[in-house]
Amino acid sequence: MSSAEQPEQQVPESGEGEILVDQARVTVRRSPRYLNFMILGAVVGAILALVLTVSFPANAEFAPSQVFGFLLLAGVVAGVTVGAVAAMVIDRVAGRSATTVVVDRLGAYGPSGQEAPDAPSDSPTSSDNSE
Repeated sequence: MSSAEQPEQQVPESGEGEILVDQARVTVRRSPRYLNFMILGAVVGAILALVLTVSFPANAEFAPSQVFGFLLLAGVVAGVTVGAVAAMVIDRVAGRSATTVVVDRLGAYGPSGQEAPDAPSDSPTSSDNSE
C-alpha cells in the first residue's frame, strides 16, 4: 500500500495528538541472518562427518574417534563456509527487490500545546535527575 492509498490520520480537536515533525525516504529490503546460515552449515557438516565415519570401514592406522575428529573439523569448516556463501547469494538476490518508502517522524503534544511527557525530546541537555 503506497502512502497515497493510506487513509490520513485526523488530529483530535482537543489539542492532543501528533504533529508531523519530519519526513524521509528510506530503502527497505529483506536480508538473511548470516549467523543462522553458518550455524546450520556447521550442524550439517557435523552430521555429514558422523555419517561418513560410520559408513566407511575402520582404518588400521587411526581409531574411529580420530577419524571422526578429522572429519568433524573439516565438515564444520566447510559447512560454515557453504552457509555463509549461501547467505551472501540470497542477500544479493533479495537486495534486488528493495523498495523505497516515505517515513514520517511524529511528535506527540498534550492539550496545552506542550510536548507530552512520554514523547522523546530532541534536546541533548534535557535529562532526568530524580535520584
